[in-house]
Amino acid sequence: MSAIPVIAIFDVGKTNKKLFLFNENYEIVFERTARFIETVDEDGFPCENQESLRLSIFDSLSEVFRMKEFRVKAVNFSAYGASLVYIGENGRALTPLYNYLKPYPEELSNKFYNAYGGPDKFSLETASPVLGSLNSGLQLYRLKQEKPELFTKVKYALHLPQYLSFLLTGYAYSDLTSIGCHTGLWDFQKNRYHEWVQHEHVSVKLAPIVVSDKVSPALFPGTNYKVGTGLHDSSAALIPYLINFHEPFVLISTGTWCISLNPFNNSALTAGELKNDCLSYLQFQGKPVKASRLFSGFEYEQMVKRIAEHFNKDEIKYRNINFNPEIIKHIKTGPVVFQNSDVIRKESVFKLRDLSGFKNDLEAYHQLMIDIVQLQALSTNLVLKNSPVKRIFVDGGFSKNSVYMNLLAAAFPQMEVFAASMAQASAVGAALSIHREWNSKAIPNDIIGLKYYSTNQSAVI
Repeated sequence: MSAIPVIAIFDVGKTNKKLFLFNENYEIVFERTARFIETVDEDGFPCENQESLRLSIFDSLSEVFRMKEFRVKAVNFSAYGASLVYIGENGRALTPLYNYLKPYPEELSNKFYNAYGGPDKFSLETASPVLGSLNSGLQLYRLKQEKPELFTKVKYALHLPQYLSFLLTGYAYSDLTSIGCHTGLWDFQKNRYHEWVQHEHVSVKLAPIVVSDKVSPALFPGTNYKVGTGLHDSSAALIPYLINFHEPFVLISTGTWCISLNPFNNSALTAGELKNDCLSYLQFQGKPVKASRLFSGFEYEQMVKRIAEHFNKDEIKYRNINFNPEIIKHIKTGPVVFQNSDVIRKESVFKLRDLSGFKNDLEAYHQLMIDIVQLQALSTNLVLKNSPVKRIFVDGGFSKNSVYMNLLAAAFPQMEVFAASMAQASAVGAALSIHREWNSKAIPNDIIGLKYYSTNQSAVI
């Protein structure tokens, strides 16, 4: 029996590091998950165990190459953003992999923004809200300011996906999906690096930009697989939708964060949108994607705990609650009006509600979902404005929540609302980005499963 041609994808999250093998039909034929104990940087702040990650890449590939049932034709990476690896002339990392949650010095932040027109002007130009270390470009600025001697030794500052690719190829590249993700590096108005990158002599530390379907030969003798340059995971997750659907859509990617992504809204960010936690990404073809963010997945988990404790129920109960329109009618005295406001709340009003006013936990749960969806509608409308979108896709945790999906359909009666299901969207996107380099078949049209939610089936809220 001949070996199955596959692509190996390393999908590196903050918590879980996964390896997938996909066959030419984009079916997972092998997977492995690892977790590493964090280490600390020189300041004692928790950070990724960079050496464990590096060794894991090589060990996992060695294991796969020993499997005679598979023939690895290519390797690619999707990984979390806002993380830089500083490599020296010998290709070795010079510093820990600093955590993007590490507090950013206020004095240094003020110095930077004062030099480049203030935070509001800078954020508009770079489509990057002021996020401290989450603006990875400011991490590089910090290294230059606080450790100038170390900065001079840096050959390249690579975003994490591109560093992982570098380990296998020895080629250092930059990728637009990593550059264009709230880094503060890219001027979205001029479609080039922002002026500060040149003024601060940072540009020489950034590797050449290549297209997202670029592949390089593996570094190791006797191997003939191709290696992609890696992608930022949020942008990678959008790729299957861009390839499979050509009519304009918005993708609401739900998890801890609920991010509304509109690849069909090319308008520049406004000051008001930035205040409401909007930003722009660069997708794999280099085009801007307007996005809005909510922390709703985190809020949902906290409020479900609150409901369970109040009504003395097990939290597991709420993993699969069926939508009940009669409960919606009972607990609401009138329709919710989805109004635009100057500043959208960061969390719903449910936290302020008195749970003793509900007859039972199911009433409270439905009210929680009404409040979350009301906020989601406001957030999503920010990126829908002035765009031709008629479809909304929801993936991630809330796509499996029938209460959420029915309420969302009711909130957008003019839209077609679908729950999307796909195994490992970021990994599939990384594989699709270099499809022609490893796959002899046409891209299948059934990678994404859809379930339609009709407004007629939902309560009008």
